[in-house]
Amino acid sequence: MAAFVVLEPPTRSASAASERAVLVRDGFSLLAFLVAPLWLLWHRLWVETLLYFAVALALAALGKFTGHEVAGSLLSLLVSIYFGLEGAALRIAALRRRGWREWGVVEANSAQDAEMRYLGEVGNGNGEAAAPLADTPPRAPARPGPTGPALGLLNYPGRA
Repeated sequence: MAAFVVLEPPTRSASAASERAVLVRDGFSLLAFLVAPLWLLWHRLWVETLLYFAVALALAALGKFTGHEVAGSLLSLLVSIYFGLEGAALRIAALRRRGWREWGVVEANSAQDAEMRYLGEVGNGNGEAAAPLADTPPRAPARPGPTGPALGLLNYPGRA
């Protein structure tokens, strides 16, 4: 099962927040690894895109001027691996900077299942919890832990 971090937009209405919520899959992103600049631009990570180009330019210049082009290429591969591994955390951090708040973590096999579980827990919008899904196991209580872009993505304290 994959873990999906649920982020709700900065709004006063709970029903509007649940309708516009974003689910970010926590895990390796193949597209972020293969085409990092395009993936960053697609998710509107402007600052991260500029940093990517600055690091890529610095590594290329370092390899060219020192005569170690192979080492520069290998370091560029490491940068791509970083974006593949930490792409979800970068996206979550960018949404936090824009005022979105974390609702919690949902475990599911697919994004569609995660959305159904999230909407099932949020309820029908009038403060009442929806009936639990038949195949949904009971959730263990969340443990508080470290938070941040790369720390403790599965240890969120739940609803903030």
